[in-house]
This record gives sequence, structure tokens and C-alpha cells, in this order.
Amino acid sequence: MRMTRIVAVIGVSVLLCTFTLPARAETFRVGRLLCFSNPRVGLVLGSAQTLRCVFYTGNPPRQYIYEGRIRRIGLDIGVTSAGTLSWAVLSKNSRIGPATLRGNYVGASGNFALGPGLGANVLIGGSRRSVMLQPLSIERSIGLNLAAGVTNLSLGPRGRR
Repeated sequence: MRMTRIVAVIGVSVLLCTFTLPARAETFRVGRLLCFSNPRVGLVLGSAQTLRCVFYTGNPPRQYIYEGRIRRIGLDIGVTSAGTLSWAVLSKNSRIGPATLRGNYVGASGNFALGPGLGANVLIGGSRRSVMLQPLSIERSIGLNLAAGVTNLSLGPRGRR
């Protein structure tokens, strides 16, 4: 019975993510964002954790370092170790620089961990809402956790590597 509830919550999270996607008629892929998170303790109604992210651009190949914070509001119960989040970065223009991803991103997310864990995040925002982090990002962690709700990611640039 409990496993059915967990699967139902994850299913609802995926549906939420699917219905919140914007039209991608004028966007194209400009790189990949890889973030490393600290251990997290879910506080039942939400959680917060700091991130260190690297934005890898496609052409020309460059790396930009960002510092971030991700906050979740909704169901978040459990504990996870440090993990990684990975997004393809889509944009409405190809002008890429050290502050391209700076800003706030908002959307839906869902995570499940029983030992190894996976998660999905759909986030839109950034500079003038012109950047979209790929729907259904990959989130890997280890722990015992169940989370679903609204997510806010804030990124600030830290220079070029």
C-alpha cells in the first residue's frame, strides 16, 4: 500500500512536469549545466540546499562556474547524501557568456530515493526568462527520501574556468 502511494506521488510529479513545459518553437540547445549538491534533510514541507554548478557551452567550448541554491516547497521527507543534477540548457538566442544562466528558475520537481535515487525537475527562468533548463533533468543521490512540489533554483555566476 505504501509503495503504491509513492508511485502515485512520482506519477503526479511527472505529470505536473509535463504540463508545465513551455513551447519550444524558438529555443535551441546551447550547453549542459551540471550541479553538485550538498547532503539534504527534508523538512516535511520543504528543503533547501546549496549547489556548485558548471555550465559547459557547446560552441565555442567553454566552462562557467555558478553558485546556486535550490529550494523545494511541498512534500519532502527523508535524508539524501550529496548528489548531482544535470540539465541540457535551451535558450532563445545563442549569445553565451559568464552570466547567461544568472537568475531565478521556477518549476515542478519530484524525487525518490530508496538507496540510489532519481529525480525530475522542470525549471524555467534566468535572464529575462530566456533560458530553459531541459525538462526532466537527471538527479542522482543516495538516501531515503520522497519529495514532490514546487522548486526554485537561483544561480549566480562565479567566473570562467
